[in-house]
Amino acid sequence: MTIQRTGAAPAADRQSRYIAALEEHFASLREEGAFGLPGPGSDSLEGWFLGPKAENVELLKSLVCAALDAHAEDRREFHPEDPEIITPAVKQSAPYKQAIEALRTDVEGLLGLLRQSVPFFSMRYQGHMNWETTLPGIIGYFAAMLYNQNNVAVEASPVTTKLEMEVGEDLCRLVGFDVLPAAERDGAPAPGGVVPWGHITCDGSVANLEAFWASRNLKLFPVALKNALETEPSLAPARDLQVRLLDGGRAQLVELDQWTLLNLTADAVLALPQTMCDYGISLETTTAALANHSVQTLGLEEFRARYLDEVPEHPVALAPVTKHYSWPKAASVLGIGAANILDVQVDVDCRMEIDHLREALEQCLNARQPVYMTVAVIGSTEESAVDPLRDVLAVRREMRAEGLDFTVHADAAWGGYIASLIREDDPAEERRLRGQGRFVPTLPMSAYVTKQYESLGECDSVTIDPHKAGYIPYSAGGLCYRNSAMRSLVSFDAPVVFHNVADPTVGIYGIEGSKSGAAPTAVYLSHRVIRPTKSGYGKLLGECLFTAKRLYSQLVTMTDPRFAITCFNLLPAQRAGEEPASVERQLQFIRERIVGRSNEELLADPEAMALFQELGSDQLIVAYAFNSLDADGRPNPSLARANELNSKVFELLSLTIGEQVGEKSLLVTSSEFEPQQYGTAFMESFRRRLGVQGEEETPIVFLLSTVMDPWTTETPEGSFLSVIEEALREAVRTALEGKSAPVASP
Repeated sequence: MTIQRTGAAPAADRQSRYIAALEEHFASLREEGAFGLPGPGSDSLEGWFLGPKAENVELLKSLVCAALDAHAEDRREFHPEDPEIITPAVKQSAPYKQAIEALRTDVEGLLGLLRQSVPFFSMRYQGHMNWETTLPGIIGYFAAMLYNQNNVAVEASPVTTKLEMEVGEDLCRLVGFDVLPAAERDGAPAPGGVVPWGHITCDGSVANLEAFWASRNLKLFPVALKNALETEPSLAPARDLQVRLLDGGRAQLVELDQWTLLNLTADAVLALPQTMCDYGISLETTTAALANHSVQTLGLEEFRARYLDEVPEHPVALAPVTKHYSWPKAASVLGIGAANILDVQVDVDCRMEIDHLREALEQCLNARQPVYMTVAVIGSTEESAVDPLRDVLAVRREMRAEGLDFTVHADAAWGGYIASLIREDDPAEERRLRGQGRFVPTLPMSAYVTKQYESLGECDSVTIDPHKAGYIPYSAGGLCYRNSAMRSLVSFDAPVVFHNVADPTVGIYGIEGSKSGAAPTAVYLSHRVIRPTKSGYGKLLGECLFTAKRLYSQLVTMTDPRFAITCFNLLPAQRAGEEPASVERQLQFIRERIVGRSNEELLADPEAMALFQELGSDQLIVAYAFNSLDADGRPNPSLARANELNSKVFELLSLTIGEQVGEKSLLVTSSEFEPQQYGTAFMESFRRRLGVQGEEETPIVFLLSTVMDPWTTETPEGSFLSVIEEALREAVRTALEGKSAPVASP
């Protein structure tokens, strides 16, 4: 491939020719089957990871060496006539030898330090949302890291920018956005149609910030455009421009009041820049004229003072109390203010209370308070709870009928990849490989959770982090837009509507400037090998879901004369409000028909499997708390003492600087239920179940086990869950006796 670069041509022309040459090159690679997504992938878990005992280390060595050899060859072949710098004579010099010796010594020291790192790869690690990374993710990252490409601009990353575009489309497919095949994407979308777009960010917090930023700018765009149409001579030909209203009718934009301008649908707003072209006004002209009126230029305070005099209340966003801490941070950064994120209460399962959401939105409607967005959490950080997204979207339809509109964002940073459990494999592709490893059963999501994932494609934007449940090396967050035009609201370039894959760059959109080319390459190669469909990531995460429910079953039936355990997630009998005797019968059923059986026996029991699928959390986190028992089996009534016990258990089963990692028998994490955050009903319920009384203003300390290891229930030596249970039991006993941390068994 030869790409001509000339200094005389305008930058846009050079970029267009450059992209065209890249497209031709990538098209040829795609025909050879060496490039592009989707594809058939593979389905052997044993071939996807290094392994808890580095069983695939020779494979990893060979792949790393292959990547390094290819990179070295590339350096040698690039203008071979150029001189060498590190010559044999240099290598024989004393300073060189001294430098190399220092390097070797310091590397050896560093490797010794790193051996005390958190062992994410072990079945004994159940702390944060982390496990080991995929082999293709490691190799993709390593190979691209050698080239150190910067995805801020295509001229600094011609290959890795293209890989990020492929990855962005694949993430859009995963979350349920409608991505057309490449052959059908030539030219503009059909009238009224939209094209999705996604890209890699450094993490989910930045993705959330970008989504919030885009929603803020979207909400205020029609107001800015109206004032630009009224005052900017360059836009005069479009002063009779019409826009679609919530009721389906149309009206002239300049005749609308501020409230109506603030309550247009996202697609109606995003179509406006392209509609200006119908009046003979270029996108560049529109952008230049809007610069004098946009919130991007004026800032939020000045914008409100100039253009929102009819709107007395600050615009707000709504999110459940289980929202990630990045949301108030984003509100602060954007000048919206953390106080203008209205909390929506959650139920006993930590899912958003839809009635409370409706009530809050009706209050906004009655007060004429604009709403930027509503956030639904698809996998809360601490409870793995999935909000009722389908109902959130239904409530938005109700509000639209009343004249209130807003974007819906799904924060699926943690749970996004679990959508692969409902994504079918490419029917046009035959599986190249069928896994022949040990059988570990998978489990579909519960009926409730499945319904919410089926609604992801109706959201306006979705955060999804490959470096969480995608098992990709840090840092690889991600953001997907249902309507690609929304990305232009956070760029400082012309609001070009996205038509096809020949996009000049991904770097002008979002918060970041310089962007790693290695991170999207890691995602790309991992998606090539492990497709985000039922037989790829769906298989991996389905096995983790099965394991999480087996762990919940093991813990909820755990007994000891010295302490009791309370799992955060209610049993179905408890959720149904049944009598204690019925709850005890269900526990006994779980003990005998689930915990006391092998995987094969459980799978062969339809009655047990029907209950099993409804147990535990919505996703992969098991939350629980311990409380001590007296000699008569009565629970300690003091929350302060229960918190002290759980804090001590966490101290025993967590790793801090200076501690020896090998001394830990198990690694979990901890958090707190805050009364002001979770509300009275939730706190009273959990205190009652824990067996403590009073202390209404005191947070409740609890422990978390995050299950991302698919093999825990089925090792060559049987289930590892009994080892985990015994490690927990011993840690609680040690905490009760006030001893030091238990030492891991060999």
